[in-house]
Amino acid sequence: MSDDGTLKAAQAALAAEHATVYGYGVAGARVAADRRAEATAAHHAHRARRDALVRTVHDLGGEPVAAAPAYALPFAVPDAAAAVRLAAVLEDRVADVYSDLVRASEGPLRRSAADALREAAVRAVRWRGSGVPFPGLAERAADGSRTDGTDGTGTAAKAGRPEAGTAH
Repeated sequence: MSDDGTLKAAQAALAAEHATVYGYGVAGARVAADRRAEATAAHHAHRARRDALVRTVHDLGGEPVAAAPAYALPFAVPDAAAAVRLAAVLEDRVADVYSDLVRASEGPLRRSAADALREAAVRAVRWRGSGVPFPGLAERAADGSRTDGTDGTGTAAKAGRPEAGTAH
């Protein structure tokens, strides 16, 4: 794929990691004590992926997309059960975006994106208790847009932008 396509996919993965790190801040605050270590480990893993993507975007000649101050969550997270559901959704969404980066890249970046996709899929299974047939391959409409309510960055259609009154 073109360098522009690779850069665009890397920027989308970076944006998704920003949103995922934010989401784990919310989920981690509400998850039950017996799963807190799991949430903390996932949060650290996504922070590391985010930081690596910042370097990748620079290496590809781009200016890394900045994190928003806040992100809209796909649903309210008032309790531990909702926090677990949120964690699974976050992993599904970031896996989706990494599948795009796998398709858009080659060499070491492709391998790293495939590793990130696999890790997200495994974490999603752990949170949800079950897997999906093809992690990272969200349904797409005929025009190429996603039919899962995301905007291609792994976040809800409006979740990539900060919004007042966001449910946390």
